[in-house]
Amino acid sequence: MLLKFFELDRNKTTPGREIQAGVTTFAAMAYILAVNPAILAGAGMDRGALVTVTALTAAVATAIMAFLTNYPLVLAPGMGINAFFTYTICIGKGVPWPEALGMVFVNGLIFLSMSVTGIREKLIASIPTSLKIAVTCGIGLFIAFIGLKNGGVVVSNPATFVGAGDFASGSVALCLAGIVFTAILVARRVPGAIVLGIVAVTLAGLLVPSGAGGMVTRLPGSPFALPHSPAPVFLKLSFGFLTSAAAFVKALPLILTLLLVDMFDNIGTLIAVTKRAGLLDADGRLPRAGRALLADSIATILSALFGTSTVVSYVEAAAGVEAGGRTGLTSLTTAALMLLALFLTPVILAVPAVATAPALVIVGIFMMQSVVEIPMGDFRTAAPAVLTIFAIPLMFSVAEGIGFGLISTALLALALGRPRDFSPLGYIVAGVFFLDFFRLWPFHG
Repeated sequence: MLLKFFELDRNKTTPGREIQAGVTTFAAMAYILAVNPAILAGAGMDRGALVTVTALTAAVATAIMAFLTNYPLVLAPGMGINAFFTYTICIGKGVPWPEALGMVFVNGLIFLSMSVTGIREKLIASIPTSLKIAVTCGIGLFIAFIGLKNGGVVVSNPATFVGAGDFASGSVALCLAGIVFTAILVARRVPGAIVLGIVAVTLAGLLVPSGAGGMVTRLPGSPFALPHSPAPVFLKLSFGFLTSAAAFVKALPLILTLLLVDMFDNIGTLIAVTKRAGLLDADGRLPRAGRALLADSIATILSALFGTSTVVSYVEAAAGVEAGGRTGLTSLTTAALMLLALFLTPVILAVPAVATAPALVIVGIFMMQSVVEIPMGDFRTAAPAVLTIFAIPLMFSVAEGIGFGLISTALLALALGRPRDFSPLGYIVAGVFFLDFFRLWPFHG
């Protein structure tokens, strides 16, 4: 059945190789089971329930992708989007997390309609490539900064805004050691380097005293237990932003940003992983791309219903591809392991912030690596890109960063007498952000 359904012979692979690849992919992305709940808990959500829904959404969305496309792709709540959800929408804008989930759901519906009609590809094409890369880099800096903040490496400072933390503190020193250790593992191409880094820091935390008394890591009563109930977050989304025109206009830039980041994440990962797997045709196009986009759209809607931030395709699938994965059987293996991991929830909840902080920093470095693809020699390209990269972490908002880049791109194109350098759709999106930035909406107070 496996040979026939997943076309293993045609893809020149075997069940054993696919399962091994699925295990490799799981090892590369398992950190999300600890990191995503840690980030979203900052919005006031139940951390135990978040562990459950993180694993469930990853497993279900990955299975949908496997059956619809037969590609070795995996999905899970996206890094960057979860930070945007917590720190920009909930904390920065004061939106209750159930309402933020409602925004994710609306984003998913828009995403689905755009995927079915083909508008999605047009919107992606309307944004300059350099700006797409800049958004990825800016989010990388944003994530790394959050990691350093959570680990106490950087702290607030009234004179310089931020400053260095107390490096002599046991927890901060442990975080710094974790960053170095994880970086070494990554540089040496050790499989599952980020997960190993989290495990190493968590174990070391059993011996390191924390400033609040006790040790950094506190052992759970038992490493095994039934999964936590998802009830505290499951189907808790609300739609208060749809009750009035003013509320919707205020929410529109946030929904738009969710949409843009979701699209950039998925398309970039989709092309990168399938290219590495040799799945693109002679013209560089991806067969069954429509099905892949449909799976992404359904996953976004499911993430809101389950109670987590947007689910996206994960570039860690490339680890499984390198291990020989070529079909959806690789993905199904990863999905099954996600479900099995739920019985280790007490261990996942015992992971301290200083152990997940290095993972955030390393993921941020990964995302920043693409900066070399931006043609910095052309100032017209470099200026909007650099402003975007700076704005996302400095304004502590992915939305404002994207808006900054789009507005500066539009203004430069118009001022230099080259309006065709930017697409009509791009001007429209930039206009939405401009009206929001300067409170020119008719519904603003």
